[in-house]
Amino acid sequence: MSSDDYVIRTDLADMDLDLVHRWLSTDAYWAMGRSRDKVGTAAANSLNFAAFTGDGQQVAYARVLTDRANFAWLCDVYVDPDHRGRGLGNRLVEAAIADLEPMGIGRIVLATRDAHEVYERVGFEPLPDPGMWMIRVPPGP
Repeated sequence: MSSDDYVIRTDLADMDLDLVHRWLSTDAYWAMGRSRDKVGTAAANSLNFAAFTGDGQQVAYARVLTDRANFAWLCDVYVDPDHRGRGLGNRLVEAAIADLEPMGIGRIVLATRDAHEVYERVGFEPLPDPGMWMIRVPPGP
């Protein structure tokens, strides 16, 4: 199956969030243990992208958090292990960029530990001045 054999959909109603929750909470280093509630709330407040096989099986997911004017955060990009290596990650990211460009989004950011080459192929590069960025993480229990 080539990446052309998949279809990208953006309607959240088409997506299986129970499956997305299983993927993210058990196999994605950035979302281990994330609750089903949090997956649903995040999806409801984001732009969503999913890849489906010809017979309707969801095999990948990504979402974008954005103000729809200036800024977007690409996150939760996940491809089912049985469908990796077919360009689906790139197709999801390209679909997200195509949806964001008409909005005039000036910055799209993401964080990745191990997929830099995937994102470089679609134009992402390291932050020009990472020392400007800050993060607030809630205190632990």
